Amino acid sequence: MKTYRSMVLVSSDPQSMDLGAAMIYHKLNDEIKSFGMEDEISVTMVGDMGRHDALPIVVVYPEAVIYGPVKPVDVHYLVEEHLYKGRIAAGLQASARELSGRIAWISARKGTLPAEQRIVLERAGLIDPDSIEDYIVHDGYQTFGKVLSSLSPQQVIAEIEKSGLRGRGGAGFPTGAKWRFVAKAQGERKYVICNADESEPGTFKDRLVLEGDPHSIIEAMAIAGYAVGANEGYIYIRGEYLLAQERLKRAIQEATEYGILGANIFGSGFDFDIHIHTGAGAYICGEETALIESIEGKRGEPRPRPPYPTTNGLWNMPTLVNNVETLANIPAILRHGASWYRSIGTPSSPGTKVYTMLGNVNVTGLVEVPMGITLREVITIYAKGMRNGSSFKLAQTGGSSGSIIPASLQDTPMDFDSFMKAGVSLGSGALLICDEDTCVVDLARVLVNFFRNESCGKCNPCRIGTQRAYDILTNISEGTGQLRELDDLQILSEYLEKLSNCGLGQTAGAPLRDILKHFRAEVEAHIRLKVCPTGACAMSGKRI
Repeated sequence: MKTYRSMVLVSSDPQSMDLGAAMIYHKLNDEIKSFGMEDEISVTMVGDMGRHDALPIVVVYPEAVIYGPVKPVDVHYLVEEHLYKGRIAAGLQASARELSGRIAWISARKGTLPAEQRIVLERAGLIDPDSIEDYIVHDGYQTFGKVLSSLSPQQVIAEIEKSGLRGRGGAGFPTGAKWRFVAKAQGERKYVICNADESEPGTFKDRLVLEGDPHSIIEAMAIAGYAVGANEGYIYIRGEYLLAQERLKRAIQEATEYGILGANIFGSGFDFDIHIHTGAGAYICGEETALIESIEGKRGEPRPRPPYPTTNGLWNMPTLVNNVETLANIPAILRHGASWYRSIGTPSSPGTKVYTMLGNVNVTGLVEVPMGITLREVITIYAKGMRNGSSFKLAQTGGSSGSIIPASLQDTPMDFDSFMKAGVSLGSGALLICDEDTCVVDLARVLVNFFRNESCGKCNPCRIGTQRAYDILTNISEGTGQLRELDDLQILSEYLEKLSNCGLGQTAGAPLRDILKHFRAEVEAHIRLKVCPTGACAMSGKRI
C-alpha cells in the first residue's frame, strides 16, 4: 500500500465539470510534477461534495482545507503555497460556513428541522474512489468479513427484513422479501444484478455513488450473493457513464487481487465474481426484465410477468435485481444493525432517500435526507428557496415516471405510503421543482413525448396510447383542443396504467392523470379561452 503525505480531491459533479474541473485536475498534476512531488501527493476527482456555491472545489488532506471556487489560473499558487511551502492559501479558501451534506448526524426526526444524514453517500466525496485501501480504512469490506465469518445466509436476510429497507428504484418493494424469494427459489445457478441503468431524466444519484464509492456496490453485491446463494453478479450500467465504468472495473480488479472477489473468499468456501455489462441508452432497459433480456444479448423488451425474475430471471435462473441506491444501504445496515436503520425515517419507510434537486430553486444538486421529509422542507432548507423569489407551483418527482405534485401536497411526508395515500408516487428521487411560470400542459406534453419515443412498441396500449396522448396535448397547447378530448386523456391515463405490459406504459399516463386532477382549470383555459395562463404555449399553431 503506497503512502502519500497529502491527498488532493477535486469535485467532479456535472456543474464542476462545466466550470473546468477537468482542466484543474490536469493542471494540479502538472504543477505537482514540476515541483517534484508526484510521489508524495495523490490527486483524485471525486463526486458531489455538497458545496454548490463554491464550485469547482479542491480539498487538501490531511489538513482538510477546502478551496473554492478554484480557477485554472489559481492552481500554481495553490500548489506552491500549500503543497510545496506548507502554508494555507488563504485567498482561495471557500467561505467558512458549514458544508451542506455534513451538517449533522441525527438518530431520528423529533420535531426539529432535519439535518442531512448520509448513509448511501457516506463516503462519496471523502475517499479516493480508485483506492481499495482508502475504502478499507473507512470501514469498507468490514461488513462482508463479518457476514462470512459469523452470519448464516438466513441471518443476513432476516436482518435486512427487520430493517424494513424498501427498494429505492421507485416501486418501494421490501428488499428483504425479494432476497428471501430468490434464496428459496430452486435453480442450478443464481445471479445478482445491480441495476445501474439510471435512465430517468434529471436523475444522477446512482452515478455519484458509482463514481465516488464503487467498492460499496461490490461489497453489497457480494453480501447479496452470499445471502441468496448466487456465485455470479452483473452490473448493468449506462453506456454514457464512462467514468463510473472505469472506476467499477478498477474496483473489481482490486477486489479480486485482494481476494475479496473470486474463489474461496476469505477461506469461507464462498465464490463470487462480478461482470460489467454496458447498456446502449434505451430507457426501457431500466425495467428489470428488459434489462435481463439485454444482458442475454436480446432486444431490450419487457417479459410478461409472472414468472418473475426471482424464480425465472437471467438465463431462466433465479435472479436478484436491486438498484444502486438500494444496494448502497446494505453494508451500513448489517454493520450498525436493523434497529439503528429503523431509527431513521418513518416506521413504514425507514432509512434515508437521495434526491436530485432541479429546477427553479437557488441550490441544485443531490441531498440525502431521512424518509418522511416534506417537499416544503427540501425546498426551504436544502434548495435555499425558490429562485428570484418566485412562488412554488409544482414538483415533478422521480423523473418521467413519477408524479406531478401540486403545492397543496408540499407538506405531505415524502415516503412510499404517505405518497400512495395522496394518490402520487415518489419515483426514483428526482425533484424537478417548478415556479408559477411553468405550464402544466407543456410539461405533460414533454413527458408524454419522452414516453412516446422511448416505448419499445411491444404492447399496443403503450405504443398507441402515448402517441394519442401526445397528439391531444399538442392540440391543446396550440389552441385547437376540444373539451371532449379531456375525457379521452382521462381514459388514456387509466388504460395505460391497467393494460400496459411494463412500468414504462403503466406510468406514462401519470402526467395526464395529475394535470386533470390538480390543474384542470389551467388545462381548460387553453381550450375555452385559447390562452396559456403562463404564456409558455403558442396559441397560433406554432410552438414558442
